[in-house]
Amino acid sequence: MAQHSIDKSWFNQLQEHMVKWRRYLHKNPEISFQESNTAAFVANKLEGWGIEVRRQVGGNGVVGTIRGAQPGPVVLLRADMDALPIQDEKECEYRSSVDGVMHACGHDGHTSILLGTAHYFSLNRHELQGEIRLLFQPAEELLPGGAVNVIQDGVLEGVDVIYGIHLWTPFPIGTAASCAGPLMAAADDFYIDITGKGGHGGMPQSTNDSVVAGSALVMQLQTIVSRSVDPLRPAVLTVGTIQSGSAQNVIAETCRLSGTVRTFDEETRTVMKERLHAVTELTAAAYGTAAQIRYIMGYPPVVNDAHEASRFFKEAGPVFGKENVQEASKLMPAEDFAYYLERVPGCFMFVGAGNPAKEAVYPHHHPKFDFDEDAMIHAVHLFIAMATGYAAERNAGTDS
Repeated sequence: MAQHSIDKSWFNQLQEHMVKWRRYLHKNPEISFQESNTAAFVANKLEGWGIEVRRQVGGNGVVGTIRGAQPGPVVLLRADMDALPIQDEKECEYRSSVDGVMHACGHDGHTSILLGTAHYFSLNRHELQGEIRLLFQPAEELLPGGAVNVIQDGVLEGVDVIYGIHLWTPFPIGTAASCAGPLMAAADDFYIDITGKGGHGGMPQSTNDSVVAGSALVMQLQTIVSRSVDPLRPAVLTVGTIQSGSAQNVIAETCRLSGTVRTFDEETRTVMKERLHAVTELTAAAYGTAAQIRYIMGYPPVVNDAHEASRFFKEAGPVFGKENVQEASKLMPAEDFAYYLERVPGCFMFVGAGNPAKEAVYPHHHPKFDFDEDAMIHAVHLFIAMATGYAAERNAGTDS
């Protein structure tokens, strides 16, 4: 199917619509597992374009189905819908109207991009080879992740390939990036409770100080990456919180630490978990304390299919200009798109959305986060190119 069967002026109008949708969603955000109004907004748009809609998929998920006039594969395109529990500190007309909640990661843009893509394909069914399945996923930001629930609800049944796009402000507007193999890290969390024997701050000899044990543990945990992990395999262990004590002259009986572990392969992931348990238990014992560990295995790594990553570089070149398509370095943030890629070949892609001229410079999850809205039309063109390119290749292989 030719991507330009609809002229440039139509895409210009689509961009204007997407900006309106995105700003509405930005002004009315909903956090993970509570995206009911967002889901209704999406479903109503799809039904208005004559698209078959399934609601309440895996919770608040919405799935639209567009069947083409010609036979072909099933291509799944995914966007996430949820916002974050962050106070919006931007000064703009579309800032969040919900106290303590904002779209600080671009999911309002992702939803609008997939709506724009849906509108395009709804007008081009006569040229479409196969089926486009549009997944508007809830709860990407919060474990266990919405992907798990929508998969259990059958969203991947019959799917041949899946693509996802993330607007990314660290990359400048007009660029795109991805890579074959591991792209984003597995994300695991840990919570450690150290229990000692409290007492008077002036009589430490009669206590087992949980703060000293916890402080030592913070330092010891840092040796896991440097001394237990293959230096050619990236890994991160961060202790994000340490909480203890109630007064300056009291030795605390308990101390809690929490943190995150990021890895790109299951072998390293296992090493990190096992060593964290061993180091924690032995360090606690060395200070006469005891430790309880809660280790939560989070999202697996995002691992792109090699062939579909190759397709990205082929299809993104004409959209962005070959010189603006980059091979992405591995990124330590996590994404529950990983669960789809464990089951179906596909590719997760970044579209540059940073622009200092539009104050789109703040990192994701920042209270002043924003992105250059021109990136949305770039993403629509990329989705169209990936979907139609896959269908054309599959059908050409069938014909031969």
